Amino acid sequence: MNKRIYILLSFLFSFSYFYAEDSISNDVVQNSLDSTQVKAKKKAVDDLYVLKQEADSAFAKEEYEQAVNLYSKIAKQTESADICYNLGCSYYRLDNMAQSVLWFERAYLLNPGDEDTRHNLELARSKTIDKIIPRHEMFFVTIYRNLVNMMSLHSWSVTCLVLFILALIAFSLYLYNNRTAIRKISFFIAFILILLAVLGNVCAFQQRKWAQNRDAGIIMQSAVTVKSTPSDNGNDLFVIHEGTKIKIHDNSLKDWCEIQIADGKVGWIQKKTFEII
Repeated sequence: MNKRIYILLSFLFSFSYFYAEDSISNDVVQNSLDSTQVKAKKKAVDDLYVLKQEADSAFAKEEYEQAVNLYSKIAKQTESADICYNLGCSYYRLDNMAQSVLWFERAYLLNPGDEDTRHNLELARSKTIDKIIPRHEMFFVTIYRNLVNMMSLHSWSVTCLVLFILALIAFSLYLYNNRTAIRKISFFIAFILILLAVLGNVCAFQQRKWAQNRDAGIIMQSAVTVKSTPSDNGNDLFVIHEGTKIKIHDNSLKDWCEIQIADGKVGWIQKKTFEII
């Protein structure tokens, strides 16, 4: 029986990791704050709330430049998928597709499961100059990416915790029920739920890794000539335009960066020509 309890506790630790980690970290930070710090933090939150109300009001009145200004102030203080999405919409209304794509990409990175963000990102991309056909990838890679991006990191975490709790209940029936049929069924259900929880944790881990590794950017200049070497004297390879998404390969140099576009072409551009997603 002790061995079985040990197994259950191991499952609890493993499958509640992603959900518990952020909660524990937040609790530790909160408990370490004194009353003055708590008040200051509350005031900052209240100020951001007021600022968002003003930004939402400006957007509703079609004062998009004012909305961009206000949303940008919020974005500098906190990372929020909603704020990124609102900035993407505001820049879209201003016909600034490069900035619109950038902020929709950031919103998608934080909340890839949101259908509105996906739709508006594709809409903004369709209004950019470059129509790059992505190179073919294996079907299972596409399936895996779509699975990982099916929900946000928080949603994956909650889902994994719920799956674990259900697996724990099913496993308890297996341990403490004397009827053979129920024991077999409950063990099978617990096994399936644990597999789903493992898959959910893999997806959560991968999504968090993608969010942390900011290795992509959006071209901000009207036209950028991609060079064969990190030098203005390098051979011209091809030209890309504002709003085009790039993947960063080598970011070790001060002013230059090796990039790759969706069709697989590789070259060097200056760092000032793009912004990290």
